[in-house]
Amino acid sequence: MQQKRNIQIIEWEDLDKRKFYSFGIFMTMSIRATVYPATLIRTRLQVQRGKSLYSGTFDAFFKILRAEGVQGLYRGFMVNTFTLISGQAYITTYELVRKYVSQYSEDNTVKSLVAGGSASLVAQSITVPIDVVSQQLMMQGEGQHLTRFRLTTDSETGKSRKFFGQTRNIVAQIFAADGFRGFYRGYVASLLTYIPNSAVWWPFYHFYAEQLSKLAPSDCPHLVLQAMAGPLAAATASTVTNPMDVVRARVQVEGRTSVIETFRQLIKEEGFWGLTKGLSARIISSTPTAIVMVVGYETLKKLSLRPELVDSRHW
Repeated sequence: MQQKRNIQIIEWEDLDKRKFYSFGIFMTMSIRATVYPATLIRTRLQVQRGKSLYSGTFDAFFKILRAEGVQGLYRGFMVNTFTLISGQAYITTYELVRKYVSQYSEDNTVKSLVAGGSASLVAQSITVPIDVVSQQLMMQGEGQHLTRFRLTTDSETGKSRKFFGQTRNIVAQIFAADGFRGFYRGYVASLLTYIPNSAVWWPFYHFYAEQLSKLAPSDCPHLVLQAMAGPLAAATASTVTNPMDVVRARVQVEGRTSVIETFRQLIKEEGFWGLTKGLSARIISSTPTAIVMVVGYETLKKLSLRPELVDSRHW
């Protein structure tokens, strides 16, 4: 445990692992349900050409709500819940790598950067196939003309199958068109987006928390400072990595094979302004996500402390 920091960091060896994983699944599910509509809006904004469908985040929200209802904001959510697996893999990898790196360096920035990047590498290897399917489902409805695959309708009722029937429909189309490789379309772009995002987020999170602790009254709860630091770190990381996130979304939804060619075409058609597409939606979604995630994660770690450490120091 690091003693010299104003805000104590609860490390892997301080946790009761059974509590940690039990509470962690509930926390992850709650976060994903809260921010999923913003994720769907961001995907549609990034894939559309210019402003052919929506003029911005709020325009997209109200148009989807009017045309498709609340259900439209949660297209692909059921299949996306399988990312709970990658969420647990991310947390475990992050904490274990922090512990490993601490054997060679006590610098918290180094530990956070290496652990964050490593955790994202592991998580994305699980998440990308789920994302490929869920993004295709997100684009159905008003955005279906922008995607390669469309839901086929039931021959008897004329309606598309619901829930996992839609998922099977899309999965079958992806496999028929691209084989197994189709489920890892955009994998490189995802790594180039999320590894830097995660590697940047954690060091900035701890940095902002420490800076805020120096400005805040001594009796200010640590959780309040951490809840403020999370969105600041998320906005910083989102701004840095958004260009690659736009490219990633187009590669996965449009079925492209080249990250570089997709980047060049984006610049040619929409200029450098195109690299900011979806940034406001991303920051809007990342702000509550970061607050909920930080409060949830730090609370989770406090609840999961080994009994003998609960009252040993001020967390």
